Amino acid sequence: MIRAYKFLLRPTNRQAVALGEMLADHCSLYNGALQERRDAYRHVSKTSVRHGDQSAQLKEIRAFDPERQGRWSFSSQQATLRRLDKAFQAFFKRVKAGQSPGYPRFKGVGHFDTVTFPKDGDGCRWNSTPHDRQTRVRLQGVGHVRVHQHRPVQGRVKTITVKREGNRWYVVLACDNVPAEELPPTGAIIGVDMGVTHFLTTSEGEHTPNPRFLGTVAEELAAAQQHLATFPKRTRQRTKAHRAAARKVAKLHAKVRRQRLDFHHKTARALVADNDVIAHERLNTAGMTKSPAPKPGPSTDGAFLPNGAAAKAGLNRSILDAGWGQFFAILANKAESAGRLVIPVDPRNTSRTCPPSLGGCGHVNGKSRLTQAKFQCTACGFTANADHVGASNISDRAGLALCAAA
Repeated sequence: MIRAYKFLLRPTNRQAVALGEMLADHCSLYNGALQERRDAYRHVSKTSVRHGDQSAQLKEIRAFDPERQGRWSFSSQQATLRRLDKAFQAFFKRVKAGQSPGYPRFKGVGHFDTVTFPKDGDGCRWNSTPHDRQTRVRLQGVGHVRVHQHRPVQGRVKTITVKREGNRWYVVLACDNVPAEELPPTGAIIGVDMGVTHFLTTSEGEHTPNPRFLGTVAEELAAAQQHLATFPKRTRQRTKAHRAAARKVAKLHAKVRRQRLDFHHKTARALVADNDVIAHERLNTAGMTKSPAPKPGPSTDGAFLPNGAAAKAGLNRSILDAGWGQFFAILANKAESAGRLVIPVDPRNTSRTCPPSLGGCGHVNGKSRLTQAKFQCTACGFTANADHVGASNISDRAGLALCAAA
């Protein structure tokens, strides 16, 4: 199996400065390669510059600017150019599919936060031994940086990525040949219904509260964003106060992100440990959080009718704060490692069907969902919690899928 390990770096002050310079120089290389592609297409008879052409120029670029580009790993610079090439490939793919293209944009120094080393030992080296508290990673141009390795690394290290998040630095190891850690079978099959009132409800009727991490810091975050907005958007040189305000906003977002990630890991681990099969709805989060279309008024003066956008914005914020997509990805990874099975099922009518597994009749009617929390069948009068009903129907559909596969 392929797994990624993320560890906190503890660089010295000199190393932190060098890491920042490494990101800035790779950002400059990325923007320069993007500018070359734009100029070639606009001014040289719509000529396309390929990744191989730009990669072949690296030797000359490093010789021309040895203090900035020549000090860093050649392979990491190739990875940066490959990153730009992937952005163009995705752009052309969207053009052919008739979607909004989204032409690749220039990166600001504050928004270019990762540098990848494609091979361990080429410009970087992971130095670690079992139970070693002095783990270090060697980076060309930076030195040996201390790593807070909070768990052992298994498998073979393939790529190493250095990442900046706020004022913290991390190293991400992509490893293959990671052995599976299968758990003993339990024989249990469970369905989970995702929500915003409760983060999830199981087919056994257990509710996991929604922590609403973003809501807990909403007031503080709003104040920090309002303070940041008071500074001019375009200034030739950012002031110390502006940088401090930006760090405040980034720090709050990073805190929410870490809390949400920790909660998702723990919740997924509990489900994987207790169940052999876990079923959930195949949700389209992007579609669910889409803003409602405007409703033009009957007159021709440009007026619009109310479309519930304000109320929908609150629901969208709650769905995105819950982070269902990230949770499903973590659940799938943990299940694969533990030898469990995760089954996504069709979400249609899961909360409108009277659940046979709970003693219901199987009747489908949208009017049976009286409120967000209450379900009462219009045919047989069966009453239960609406989220519990949805989770039970999800579990039933997973059972049918297993029978069909067998």
